[in-house]
Amino acid sequence: MTHQLALIIEDEPYASEIFSKALQKAGFETEAILDGGLALTRLAVVVPAVIVLDINLPSVSGGDILQAIRADPRLAKTHVIITTAGPHLLSDAIRKNADLILVKPVSYNQLRDLAIRLYSDGASKTAEG
Repeated sequence: MTHQLALIIEDEPYASEIFSKALQKAGFETEAILDGGLALTRLAVVVPAVIVLDINLPSVSGGDILQAIRADPRLAKTHVIITTAGPHLLSDAIRKNADLILVKPVSYNQLRDLAIRLYSDGASKTAEG
């Protein structure tokens, strides 16, 4: 895999660091953002292959960011992995628009392996069709 960008949007620094390391091990270049508003600003400029998105963020919620991602044609092929400590609080729109939902605590190995699988499946589907 070439070094595709994985954007980690997570306000908890320790979780953000673990997610970054797991995705780097999976072969991604990573960038971490701790604030929802900053994430939207950055998403106006970059097109990540994968986004790990926390739902509870300062400034702008993860749900609003997910809605913006899905409304942007540039980000149509971007895979979104939602991370949440409260899966019962997720709306139907979030469930429908996320590629994966992981309940915290998310392990290093779990995220690494799922990101590889998700990206590989998406890359092969793109190549086929």
